[in-house]
Amino acid sequence: MRVLLAFDKFKDSLAADDACDAAASALRHRHPDWSLDSCPLADGGEGFAALLTTAARGTLSSLTVTGPGGAPVEAKFGLVPWSRIPAAARAQLQLPSPLPDHAEIAVIEMAAASGLALLPPDQRDPWETTTVGTGQLLAAAAQAGAAAILLGVGGSATHDLGLGALSALGFEFVSHHGNNIRPPRPARWDQIERIAGKLSVPLPPVRIACDVSNPLLGRSGAAAVYGPQKGLKAADLPKLDHASARLGLLLCARCGQPDALMDQPGAGAAGGIAFGLMTAVGARLLPGFELVAAWLNLESRIAAADVVVTGEGRFDASSLSGKGPGAVVARALALGKPVHVFAGQVAARDARAGLSLHAISPVSLPLAEAIAAAGPNLTAAVARAF
Repeated sequence: MRVLLAFDKFKDSLAADDACDAAASALRHRHPDWSLDSCPLADGGEGFAALLTTAARGTLSSLTVTGPGGAPVEAKFGLVPWSRIPAAARAQLQLPSPLPDHAEIAVIEMAAASGLALLPPDQRDPWETTTVGTGQLLAAAAQAGAAAILLGVGGSATHDLGLGALSALGFEFVSHHGNNIRPPRPARWDQIERIAGKLSVPLPPVRIACDVSNPLLGRSGAAAVYGPQKGLKAADLPKLDHASARLGLLLCARCGQPDALMDQPGAGAAGGIAFGLMTAVGARLLPGFELVAAWLNLESRIAAADVVVTGEGRFDASSLSGKGPGAVVARALALGKPVHVFAGQVAARDARAGLSLHAISPVSLPLAEAIAAAGPNLTAAVARAF
């Protein structure tokens, strides 16, 4: 029996590779003769750089950068030889010209430098957080000789339009008195009169793995949809959206780009860093999960499996119509493979033949305890199911 283990992360609890390991432990104990294929998934957030770099046998480098709250953090980025990236993933990167096999692609995750998980809940405030650290990773990748950069933008703590990242790359945010506002956190945007400077570190082509379609502004924009989970108070939403529009216009004017970039689907990703990098460095957005699936050869690995096991922290109706485990379920069932989904909470009902849903946490268990015990609970649930 060949089993594919394709878990996403259990938010605030288990990384994707840890979830795969927990399930594998149960299966090895129950069925030592089974063949297991572990394929952790990433959506552009935590684990994105390590998972993709490891899958393509690249190298990880560590760097001390400015965290979202201003304190230093250790962040890693990957360098992957072009020759080791599957052809389907290469095609999806849509680079302007073919690269030699020895060229390297940098893989960066924004969450490692500017992620929400780096801040305790009482310190999460989009007015005060910055993407400077992400800009430092971009600069480091360019200085390391990367021929292109792939940036995953899930799990951010910020709403600074990527201006912090741009300040780390050479842009200046000039006050009424001629001072350079560093870092240009939203709490200080009212001091910024104009944007000056330019890239001090030339960047190779930048591609952003992004599965959201939100514009920068408005009811479906970055602040309205993602601001609350980053600590934004409801009463502050109009003020932050208005300030975002003003700084967005300043950046477009500085870079000679149309204001319509603020309306582009995906511009609001990760607090608007997608907009900032599209405007200032010509970054392009790519469908994140499709790229990851191609990078990991997910389709062929599903086809080779007899059983597919997947899961995440919460599996609900939106999961079945979305990316990650939901996409794994759809692809596996289309190929006639039985699928087992394990999640901390299961709030989806699906009677399709071949699909089994398993909640790993007892209903009576408080959420905090369920999060803390996710690893053992997952192992036990898989053991029961098989």
